[in-house]
Amino acid sequence: MQYFPLFVDTSKLKVLLVGAGDVASRKLELLARTHAEILVIATDISIEVSKYAQQGRITLIKRGVTPDDIRGVDLVYLATADDRLNAELARIADSRRIWVNVVDNPELCRFITPSIVDRGRLQIAISTAGAAPVFARELRARLESWLPQSLTPLFDFVAEKRKEVQLKLPEFKQRKLFWEHFFRANGDNFDDDTHVHYDNGFQGLSTAGVILLIDDETQVSLLPIAAMPLMQKLDHVFSAEELPFILNEFVRRDAERGDLPSLSELTKLYESGQACLMYADKETVSQLKTHFPMAKHLRAGII
Repeated sequence: MQYFPLFVDTSKLKVLLVGAGDVASRKLELLARTHAEILVIATDISIEVSKYAQQGRITLIKRGVTPDDIRGVDLVYLATADDRLNAELARIADSRRIWVNVVDNPELCRFITPSIVDRGRLQIAISTAGAAPVFARELRARLESWLPQSLTPLFDFVAEKRKEVQLKLPEFKQRKLFWEHFFRANGDNFDDDTHVHYDNGFQGLSTAGVILLIDDETQVSLLPIAAMPLMQKLDHVFSAEELPFILNEFVRRDAERGDLPSLSELTKLYESGQACLMYADKETVSQLKTHFPMAKHLRAGII
């Protein structure tokens, strides 16, 4: 991938925005939501940018930019109407190892700003690497209509309760199971029932494990949609051969990978509440089904 997605802590970030017209104000609308320290330098100031200065959210300097301004900052946004000036300032920023974004000119950008769905602590970033920003905006619109605003206070609630859950449930697998139960019962709502679902989540925590089986003749892209949530809960992925790329993408990135374990080792993992995936040839999968009748054999269109 050309662009690697990162979420950056903005609490100590210094940002320079050169330009204060309509294009710059659109960038500032997002930047102003962060904790970053923002400096804007421009000669022509739009009404929107002036409002941010009046509110004390940004530092505004009304003059032309100079090469010395491209120092002591972490990010630079260039949004002037002068393409030659933007290119020159971008070159200076690159030479000083400062990340730069030139609005509407991805070839001069060290980084790009994705289309963002903002639900407080829940952030979703969408990028087409500059190829189709119109489609990124369309996808964002779909997500905006799908994700309720209640997610903002819900995740504030979850963040507030994390330490309490860690104290009550010192084992990671218990905490994982608790949050799975809580979100299954509560969904994406935040109302009076949310506190009830939270209290109920501590009751009857089961440690039963899961064993998923996939044989190497199964076309992974044809697995049912219902299999995806199961693979996102996996703790271990075992295989007798290299995992297909698409299967590796479906599985949690922090799930442990390894060779096929012995039957006794797999039994111990299952009894301790671990979720395991076994990827092997058909004969091995058949043997595993005999020893572990509770295992789910995932096949095209079948779960």
